[in-house]
Amino acid sequence: MKLGAIMKANRILLALALASASLAHAQSSEPAGHDAHHAQPAAGEQGLLSEGEVRKVDREAGKLTLRHGPLANLGMPAMTMVFAVADPKLLDGLSDGDKVRFTADKKEGKFVVTSIERAN
Repeated sequence: MKLGAIMKANRILLALALASASLAHAQSSEPAGHDAHHAQPAAGEQGLLSEGEVRKVDREAGKLTLRHGPLANLGMPAMTMVFAVADPKLLDGLSDGDKVRFTADKKEGKFVVTSIERAN
């Protein structure tokens, strides 16, 4: 067998091995359950919690104005800004001046609070 043919066969085998490994990984991944979309942070998200202060709660618009520290996961410095909320229930019990810990993300071009809790 010529060297060129051997190299081509090796590339094909490598491509098949990579495709097989990718397929095996995709099949072994658990699908997200019903609770996966709820607004509480997962254990891995705990490190993404940022601290802030509620400046304004707009329940009708489903928005929240927060003065916050740096948002490491978004590469954002400390500032005051308006966020949408992933679930209007996140606004329940919040008042202007509350100190909070929250997780924010960027979804469909908007900054969204995905979880929030009052800080003690």
